[in-house]
Amino acid sequence: MFSIDLTSRVPIYEQIYDKIIDLILNETLNENDQLPSVRSLAKSTGVNPNTVAKAYQELERNGIIYSVPGRGSFIAKPDSTIFRNTILSEFDNTVHEAFERNITPVELKKRIDDIYTRKETLK
Repeated sequence: MFSIDLTSRVPIYEQIYDKIIDLILNETLNENDQLPSVRSLAKSTGVNPNTVAKAYQELERNGIIYSVPGRGSFIAKPDSTIFRNTILSEFDNTVHEAFERNITPVELKKRIDDIYTRKETLK
């Protein structure tokens, strides 16, 4: 479920946070699904339990998960604002990378238009 890149410059707790967001966006995790316990996720990923706890605390602080004492952590009802901002941030990063690789704004706009056209034809 989780893979941690120990060589990444991204802190491990952020990798866990981002992975849970990705799993929610991809609908692998849904509202009220239970997350692994801090201890079990720490053991399966080989990281310190305090690191997992920090990721869970950030997720809960941002309303992405909720905790039930004695039962564990669960996926909260999705807040479209949080996910919208996450998606737009990822889009911004992709656009910056595209510019670095000499992909023009015209090519990007055409690509976006094509995606929306395909989506509309599927409705």
